[in-house]
Amino acid sequence: MRRYGKHTDEDDIRTRPNRKGNRPRTNIRPKHEDAAEGMVLTVDRGRLTCLVEDRTILAMKARELGRKAAVVGDRVALVGDLSGKKDTLARIVRIEQRTSVLRRTADDDDPFERVVVANADQLAIVTALADPEPRPRLIDRCLVAAYDGGLDPLLVMTKSDLAPPDKLLELYGDLDIPYVVTSREELENGGAADRVRDHLDGRVTAFVGHSGVGKTTLVNALVPKDRRRTTGHVNAVTGRGRHTTTSALALPLGDGDGDGWVVDTPGVRSFGLAHVDPSRVIHAFPDLEPGTEGCPRACSHDEPDCALDAWVAEGHADPARLHSLRRLLATRERKDGD
Repeated sequence: MRRYGKHTDEDDIRTRPNRKGNRPRTNIRPKHEDAAEGMVLTVDRGRLTCLVEDRTILAMKARELGRKAAVVGDRVALVGDLSGKKDTLARIVRIEQRTSVLRRTADDDDPFERVVVANADQLAIVTALADPEPRPRLIDRCLVAAYDGGLDPLLVMTKSDLAPPDKLLELYGDLDIPYVVTSREELENGGAADRVRDHLDGRVTAFVGHSGVGKTTLVNALVPKDRRRTTGHVNAVTGRGRHTTTSALALPLGDGDGDGWVVDTPGVRSFGLAHVDPSRVIHAFPDLEPGTEGCPRACSHDEPDCALDAWVAEGHADPARLHSLRRLLATRERKDGD
């Protein structure tokens, strides 16, 4: 038995390390002022691939971030091993303030928001003119999400060799949305990619669309050196395609230095809008917004006392624009397939 006395040394004093109360607690967190700046390119099972200067780095979220998650497009601060070598891992210690957020929910009664892309300034809504058939309600929902998130919409219509775009263009003409019409042959020879690229230079553009519309084929045509996506088969009977993109991925249009970025996102079958406050949709209609000053409190803009009817009747705006606003607002209450 060890006896304590004048011959006692440090080996005689035994303490259990890391017990509660042994470690001093502090609310002070490191500022990481020397952290490197990076951009999140993709997220896969808790591992984030980031671009830091001219190299890609694998990173994980630091514990001090708590539940705050980084998504594709986020500007982040990283510390640790930034060499980008195999089997190295950096830490994301800060997520910078976002300029825009594209969000969706699984359904309109699902309160859980899913951030699809951060810091994009344009949303390219890709729809096929046939095989599969266009889904205007899904397009409307994507438009509402774009307006709510602060993104400019771009309508890209594919497979014009199978059906003309006239009907769809007539439906969205009053919204003044820029658009591009492409065919399968144009995608193969590069003509379609060149015309779409004219709308992308210098911008961060998220691509969204129903599975099978040719979204990933178009992205591959825009960035041929980064063909990591494979295209899938579309069933001629059901019009349903196999989801070929399982995670969002940011790809540089040029050398990644100011030439623009495209973000390929997984194909969607629904686009829930539970997170959208309908009162914010009016901001996408600057010709109608002044007319809401006479609206009753919490006006839905589709009720007998709505001041927009008189505003349009007085000639301040085109009646078609009011119809378009109300159609978009109504998508908040309808399912995608209605």
